[in-house]
Order: sequence, then C-alpha cells, then structure tokens
Amino acid sequence: MTNLKTLISSRFQLLTYIALSMMLSGFLLLLRIKLNQSFYYLFLVWNLFLAFIPFCITLYLRSKTQVTKTKLFIYFTIWLLFLPNAPYIITDLLHFKRSTSHFLWLDILMVISFAINGLVLFYLTLLDMESLLKKFMHTKTIKILLIAIFFLTGFGIYLGRFLRFNSWDILQHPEMLIESIFEILITPTQHLEAWAFTFCFGAFLSLTYHVIKSIKQTNL
Repeated sequence: MTNLKTLISSRFQLLTYIALSMMLSGFLLLLRIKLNQSFYYLFLVWNLFLAFIPFCITLYLRSKTQVTKTKLFIYFTIWLLFLPNAPYIITDLLHFKRSTSHFLWLDILMVISFAINGLVLFYLTLLDMESLLKKFMHTKTIKILLIAIFFLTGFGIYLGRFLRFNSWDILQHPEMLIESIFEILITPTQHLEAWAFTFCFGAFLSLTYHVIKSIKQTNL
C-alpha cells in the first residue's frame, strides 16, 4: 500500500489532469442530457470505466517492488483482455448518425472528449506494461510483442463494435467467441472488413504510440 501511495504521489500532476479531463467529459454528458432530454450517450460512462481497468492493473503492478514472472503473466493476460476497451471509445463516433442537428457540436465535443480519455489511458497503461516487461524480456522480443498487442487490440475492437462481444464473453460465452474468431481466421476473404479494420486500427495505435513515446523521451 505504501508503494502504491508513493507511485500515485509521484504521478499526482498527471493523475490530476486525467481526473479533470474525465470530469469535463462527465460535465459535457450531463449538459447534453439536460439540453436534449436524452440519456442515449450514458453508455460512454461505462465504456470509460472499462478503459480504466487495464490502467489500474499496470498501476498496481508498478507499485510492487517485486513482481514474479508468473504473476506478471497472469495479470498480463487479464490486462490484454480488457485493453481493447480503452481505444474502443473511438468507435463511439459512429453514434453521430443518431444525433440530431440540434446541439450536434456538443455531441461531437463530448464523444471526442471520452475517446481522448480512453486513448490517454491506453497509451499510459501500455507504457507501464512495456516497462514491466523489460524486467523479464529482451528489447527485440518486446518490440515484436507490442506489434502483436496493437493488432490484437484492433481485432478486439472489431469484435466489440461489430460482433458485439465484450471482455466478459471469454467467461460467459467462450464457445461463441472462439467460433466467431475461428471463422474469421479460416475464411479471411469473407471477412475482409474485419482484416481491414484490424490492420488500420493496429497501424493507427502503433504509430501514435511511438509518436507519444518519442515526445516523452525527448522531453518536449
């Protein structure tokens, strides 16, 4: 607990800005509910909560003075299952088609605010996980693993957005989830959108992550 408090204290400014950004997202949502008399976008709160889970996992692991390889593997598996929830909020932009022209600007600002928070949590937890993996893995191996993570995340977002699966389905409906994944893998020509979506999102997440990492390293 002491180590966790120390870690939070060292990241106080960062965590404060994240909290303020989330509060702004919540305020925009409440304003939207008040002005449009609609609770339609309330699901964004749940999506942001799910995006926070992988960040909490790596924050917890970073607070530990010693993390065994077995423990890291277990947490890494859980972390990876929830990771797509963070950048998933980008796809909530698709809900604009159900928005009216009245206060459309508010819908745009609100959803983008939630999406940015999701992306920030995604990049922060990925930076933490990369740091944790360096204790047990070679740099080249981590680079290969990161590439896999980006595209697996893209694929996970596709499963959530278009096939309506979520992280809990690995326990609740494993047969349906495995069957859907297997079908996409063995009949790629019949699921071109899935592959295109996975590639585009994976490339986007990879490039933006390395841009942010480069900025962080140059202390700009």
